[in-house]
Amino acid sequence: MAVELNKLLDVVIDQGASDLHLTVGLPPMIRVHSHLKPLNHPPLTNDDTVGFMRSVTSERHQQELKEKGGCDLAFAYEKKARFRVAVYVQRGLTGLVLRLIPNRLRTIEELNLPEVIKELINRPRGLILVTGPTGCGKSTTLAAMINHININSDCHIITIEDPIEYYHEHKKSIITQREVHNDVGSFSEAIVKALRMDPDVILVGEMRDLDTIGTAITAAETGHLVFGTLHTTGAARTINRIVDAFPNMQQEQIRTQLATAIIAIISQVLMPKADGKGVVAAYEIMIATPAVQHLIRENEPHKIISAIQTGTKLGMVLLDDYLFKLFLAKKITYQDMMEYSQNPADLALKIQEYAKQQQVAYKKQ
Repeated sequence: MAVELNKLLDVVIDQGASDLHLTVGLPPMIRVHSHLKPLNHPPLTNDDTVGFMRSVTSERHQQELKEKGGCDLAFAYEKKARFRVAVYVQRGLTGLVLRLIPNRLRTIEELNLPEVIKELINRPRGLILVTGPTGCGKSTTLAAMINHININSDCHIITIEDPIEYYHEHKKSIITQREVHNDVGSFSEAIVKALRMDPDVILVGEMRDLDTIGTAITAAETGHLVFGTLHTTGAARTINRIVDAFPNMQQEQIRTQLATAIIAIISQVLMPKADGKGVVAAYEIMIATPAVQHLIRENEPHKIISAIQTGTKLGMVLLDDYLFKLFLAKKITYQDMMEYSQNPADLALKIQEYAKQQQVAYKKQ
């Protein structure tokens, strides 16, 4: 079984796939440039997937799978590659998804991240959130940010992850990487302990619950640069998600704390290129200007869209405006632009208006 899994992992690496899906009743499937592709292999049985599971998990992970119906871990495939593994149970059957973790840290320049991000991550304190759906590249973006700080600043960086995905070497900074369940019990516990370790920068791999969110905001308020992630798209939705995680009686206080601590919210989505050769990212960037902070405190996140539109000179951008630029540059299709849009109706009107302007300009020539 281990040999067969190795062959499947080799296919993932050789074909530049991002994920390997191992599901009972289906052949192994890989995701290449956002599209799922079946491999030339018989449908898997539950014995197959259980064997795969046992070859990559420890006894602790197997116990967690039995008790909770799922577990997450990192798996090193010889010296070739590392994978983030999600093991789950569905209809009593075992399944796995293995995501390839690139061996090399990519730079901010290589990822073509918006230039304003370099300025934002040089702030000495506050909270920067990187948000987006699963598989949109949040971990890769955060790794590039941490790597940039590591290269350029002499500070102590603590990452808290479940599992650790990218390994960082000590460069100009000290890097301490802690894995939840292996090195520490929980995200919130890890943040509290990190504050006793003379940190300058803290990365919280996932802000899953009220305790983690609250502790991360407090850490950002008390003089540390904190990075975190949420599975939301768009600045307004992210703010609502954070506030709604708390009981009603605490929400006003959290809005005040968040308004004080937040530096920026960077939302991203990943979609196929129009030519089918790879993927391209689109971003929404909200920067915490006094106007934005006021809107957060006063519980008016729906007005943040207008604040972002008026803050373009500061580097702010709406996701739909970024999608529009990618479409005009012929980097994405109309269908994908509309699928990932936050406000498809408004974006369609914008396209129509642009087309009319182009017709008028053409007639004047």
